[in-house]
Amino acid sequence: MSGLALGVEVVVAFLLALFLLHRYGDFRRQQRMVLFATLLAWFLCFLIVFTIPLDVSTTIYNQCVTDKRQLVISPVNRSGQTSNSSVFPTQRVIQVCHKPWSYIPDGILPVFWRVVYWTSQCLTWLLIPFMQSYARSGGFTISAKMKTALIENAIYYGTYLFIFCSLLIYVAVSPQWHLSWYDLRTIGITAANTWGLFLLVLLLGYGLVEIPRSYWRASCHGHLLAKTYFKVAKLMTEKADAEENLEDAMEDVRAVNETIKYNHPLRKCIDTILRKCPVEYQERLGRNMDDYEDFDDKRNPYPSRNSLVKLHKQVIYAVQKHNRTQVQWQILLDEAFHLEDVAKNETSSTHQFIHSFPSTSSTHQFTHSQPKGCFSKYLYTPAVEWYWECVCRRWCNRLLAVALCVLSVGVVWSECTFFSTQPVLSLFAILIQLAERDYNYLYIEMACFITIFFLCYCVYSTVFRIRVFNYYYLAPHHQTDAYSLQFSGMLFCRLTPPLCLNFLGVIHMDSTISHQQRQQTTYTSIMGSMQVLSFIANGFYIYYPMLIVLLCIATYFSLGTRCLNLLGFQQFMGESDLTSDLVDEGKELIRRERRKRQRGEESESRRREWRERYGEQKEKYAARTRSCYSELREAEDSNGRAGQCSTEQCDQSELLQDVEPLDFTGDDTLELGDRRYAGGRSLSTSASRTRIFDDV
Repeated sequence: MSGLALGVEVVVAFLLALFLLHRYGDFRRQQRMVLFATLLAWFLCFLIVFTIPLDVSTTIYNQCVTDKRQLVISPVNRSGQTSNSSVFPTQRVIQVCHKPWSYIPDGILPVFWRVVYWTSQCLTWLLIPFMQSYARSGGFTISAKMKTALIENAIYYGTYLFIFCSLLIYVAVSPQWHLSWYDLRTIGITAANTWGLFLLVLLLGYGLVEIPRSYWRASCHGHLLAKTYFKVAKLMTEKADAEENLEDAMEDVRAVNETIKYNHPLRKCIDTILRKCPVEYQERLGRNMDDYEDFDDKRNPYPSRNSLVKLHKQVIYAVQKHNRTQVQWQILLDEAFHLEDVAKNETSSTHQFIHSFPSTSSTHQFTHSQPKGCFSKYLYTPAVEWYWECVCRRWCNRLLAVALCVLSVGVVWSECTFFSTQPVLSLFAILIQLAERDYNYLYIEMACFITIFFLCYCVYSTVFRIRVFNYYYLAPHHQTDAYSLQFSGMLFCRLTPPLCLNFLGVIHMDSTISHQQRQQTTYTSIMGSMQVLSFIANGFYIYYPMLIVLLCIATYFSLGTRCLNLLGFQQFMGESDLTSDLVDEGKELIRRERRKRQRGEESESRRREWRERYGEQKEKYAARTRSCYSELREAEDSNGRAGQCSTEQCDQSELLQDVEPLDFTGDDTLELGDRRYAGGRSLSTSASRTRIFDDV
C-alpha cells in the first residue's frame, strides 16, 4: 500500500504537468527538447509538493515509534533486568503506533529526494538558461544556435562561478572556518533557497489577496463585463501592432528574397526564413526560381549572414506574436459575447438560456458555449444552463472567495507567528499537533495537502498571470513561446524547494526554526542544517516572511496597479477616466464585431437553407441528365445516329447545365420539334428545312 500511494502521486503529478503543457505549449510546432525540459521541470515541482504530506506522516510515525521505544527501554536500563512489565508496553506500542496507509519504508525517501531535488536544480541553474538562449537564437544550424547560447550565457555562468570561487577562497584562507564538503553543499543549498524565498514572499503576498478577490469579482457580471471591454480595447491595440510588425518583417523578407537569387550560397537561409512565414505570405513571395543572375554581380549589395540571423529571429517573434494576438482576440470576443448573453438572460422570464449565436456557440473551439453531445442534450439543457449561469455560478464564486479568504488570513497569521513555539500560535501547526495526538494520519495528510496546495496555487497562479512586457507571457490555447515556457519551468524549480521548507516551518516540522528536539523529515535532512549560516537560519528565514503583511496591504489597495497606471501602463481601475474611455471603446468594438458575426450567421443560414431546398432536386436532375446523354452516346456508337430522348427530360436537364449542340450527320432526319439550347440559339430540324435547296 505504501508504494501505491507514491506511485499514484507520480502519475497524478505527471498528468497535471502534461495537461498544463498541452494547454500552454504546442506539441506540433515547438522543439521537442524545449517541451521535454518544461515538462520535466513542472513534473518535478508538482511531485515535490505532492510528496511532502507523505513525508510528514511517515516522520510522525517514526517519531511515535522512537518515543514509545524509549519509554519501554528506559525501565530496563535503570534496573538492569527485564521484567514482565516491559512486555506490555511493547505491545501497546504496536497497537498505538500503527503504520499509516501511505507509509514509505526507510531508505526510499532519501534517494527519492536527492534525485528529484538535484535534477530540478540542474535544470533551473544550468540546462534551462542555456536552452532559453538556444530557442531564441536566429541561427540556421545547431552549431550556430549553440554558439549563440554559449556567448549569451557566458556572463550568466561567469558571474555565479566568480562568486563561488571567491567564497571558496575566503573559506580556505580563514582560520575560523573549518568547513567540510557537507557544509559547502549546505551553503549552496541555503543560497539557492534564500534567493527563492525572496521571490516567493513577493508572489505569495500578491496571490493571497488577488485570488480571493478575483473570485469575488467574478460573481459581479457588471464588473466582469466592463473589465472584458477594457481588455478588448487593449488587445485591439496590441493586435494592430502585431500586424504592423509582421508586415514590416515580411517586407524585409521580400526585399531579401528578391536580392538573393536561387544560386546564391545564402539561399538556403532565405528558404528557412520563408518556411517560418505564414502560408499566405509564402505564396505571395515565392521562391524567385526564374532568375539566373550571377550571384557574384556587385551591382546589388547582398545582406550578410548576421543580418539574416537577425531577420530570422525577427520573423519568428513577429509570427508568434501575430498568431497569439489573433487567437486571443477570438477568445476575448467569445467571452464578451457570452457575458452579454448572461446579462440579457438574467431578466428572462422563461428561464431558458438563449445564445446570440447558436451555431457559433456549438462549433467554435474557443467559445464559452453549451457543451456538445449527450451531456448537453440530456443534462446541460438550456434550463439547467440558465440556473447555472444566472443564479448558481454567482453564489459558488462568492462561497469559494470566502473560503479562500479564510485560508489567506490563516496563512498570513501563521507566517507572522510560526517562530513562536511556547505557546504555539501558528494555526496550521496547532491543527497538525492536534491530529498528531490521536495519530490520525489521514487527517494529517489532508491538512498538509490542502495547506501546501493553497500556497502553491497562490504562487504558481501568480507566475501564470504576470506578464513582463512581451519578454515573458504565458498565453493559453497553445500560444506560449518557447522562451516563456522554459522561464516558467525555471521559476517553478527555484520557488518550490523554499516553499516546501517554509511550509514545514509553519507546521513546526523543521527543528532549525522551531528549535524542538524531534525527528527531522527526510526532506529537511536532505536540505542540510541551516545552523551553518546562523544569521540566515535565525534571522532571514524567520523575519523576512513577515513582510508578507505589507505586500498583502499593498495588493489590497492596488498600489502596484496605481503605480503602473501613473507610469503609462494602462491598468483597469474603475474610477479612472482613461479606464472609462477604454471601456467605451471596447464596447463599441464588441458591438461592431457582433454585427459582423450576425451578418455571417445570416448568410450562412441562407446558404444552408438554399442547399436544403434545392440540393436534392439538383442532384435528381443532374442524374437524369447524365442518364439521358449516356443513352445518346450509346445510340450514336451503335446505330450511327443520335438516340431519341424524352423531350420533357431534356428540357428539365437543359435548365440546369449547358450542353453542346448535337451533331446531325448524314441524311437521317430526327423528328424533333424546335428547341432552344442553353447557348441561346434556336435550331429547327424539320424535314422541309433540311432539303430546302434540293431543287437548285
